[in-house]
Amino acid sequence: MSFSVSASVTAPLKQAGSLFAFSLDVGRAVFRRPFQLKEFLQQAWFVASVTIIPTALVAIPFGAVIALQVGGLIKQFGAQAFTGSAAVLAVIREASPIATALLIAGAGGSAICADLGARKIREELDAMMVLGIDPLQRLVVPRVLATMMVSFFLNGLVSVVGVMGGYVFNVVLQDGTPGAYLASFTALAQLPDLWQGQVKALVFGLIAALVASYKGIDAGGGPKGVGDAVNQSVVITFMLLFVANFVMTAIYFQVVPPKGA
Repeated sequence: MSFSVSASVTAPLKQAGSLFAFSLDVGRAVFRRPFQLKEFLQQAWFVASVTIIPTALVAIPFGAVIALQVGGLIKQFGAQAFTGSAAVLAVIREASPIATALLIAGAGGSAICADLGARKIREELDAMMVLGIDPLQRLVVPRVLATMMVSFFLNGLVSVVGVMGGYVFNVVLQDGTPGAYLASFTALAQLPDLWQGQVKALVFGLIAALVASYKGIDAGGGPKGVGDAVNQSVVITFMLLFVANFVMTAIYFQVVPPKGA
C-alpha cells in the first residue's frame, strides 16, 4: 500500500523532469542543421487550417462578453468613456492569448500528439534512429516552431476580431457611443500591452507543442495508449497554460507600469 502511494506521488515529478529534459533536447535540436523547412511549412499550414476558423468564431463571443461585463461595471461608476479602453485591455492582455492557446492546444496540439504517437507505435521513430536520423530535429522542431508562429499570428487575429465584437455588442446592446468607444482606446492601453499578448501567444504555443510532442513520443500500448496520450497532453497543457499566464502577468505588472502611473 505504501509503495503504491509513494509511486503515485513520485510519478508526476518524474513526468515533470522528463518533460523538462525533453524541452532541453528540443532546444538543442533547434540549432542543428539542416533545418526541415518543408516540414515546417507543412505543419504551419496544417495547424493554421484546423484552428483559424474556430479561433475567429470563439473570438467574437469572447470580445462580446468582456465588453458587456466591463461596460456594465463601468456604467455603474459613470465612466462610460473608458469602456473601449478597458475592453481592449482585457482582450489583448488576457482573453486573446488564452483563447488562442486553448484552441491551439485542443486542435493543433492533439493532432501533433496523435501523429507522433502513431509513428511511435508503428516503430517509425526507432527506424529513423537506426538510420541515423534524429526524430527531434526531423519531426519535433518543425512542429514546435510552426505552432509558435501560428499562435503568434492567430493571437493578432483574435485581438482584432475580439475588439470588433466588443465594439458591436457595446454599441448595440448597451447603447454605447461609437465615437467614445473608439476614442478611448488609447486612454489606458499602451503598446507594451499588445506586445505582452503576442509574447504570451508565443510562449503558450511553445508549451502546447512541447507537451503534445513529448506525450506523443512517450506514447505506448497501441492505439489506446495513443488516445490516452492525446487526452493527457490536452489536460497538462491547459494546466501549464494557466500557470504560465499567471506568472507572465505578474511579471509584466512589475516591469511595465500602468499608463498614467
